[in-house]
Amino acid sequence: MKEYNKKHLITFRKKLRRNLTPAEAALWPLLKNRQILGFRFRRQFSVDNYIIDFFCPRAKIAIELDGEVHYQVEALQNDRKRDADLHKIGIQVLRFENKLVFDNTSQVIDAIETALKNRLDEDKS
Repeated sequence: MKEYNKKHLITFRKKLRRNLTPAEAALWPLLKNRQILGFRFRRQFSVDNYIIDFFCPRAKIAIELDGEVHYQVEALQNDRKRDADLHKIGIQVLRFENKLVFDNTSQVIDAIETALKNRLDEDKS
């Protein structure tokens, strides 16, 4: 059973919110206040024992920003397992390289908008 924002993760989530990575700090102002198609995003939100960089509960979309550490073998394996676990409970994971957030922000926003629209279309079906 999925559980949102488990109590034992509160302190860690708050610490992560206070210490956003530069890429997270750059993307957050574009996601907050329902700026993308009216969808609300939460930052450093937990689902089960995973803390997601940004999460849209209504569309069940997780956004993960990946720095260099995510491209090491062990991290790649952990990310694949995490994505699969989230997928099993109906959450779509979008992953973007930190560099892309800085170099082509509009591409990131377009991908997020497309995913949100697709989730809306799925709900209508």
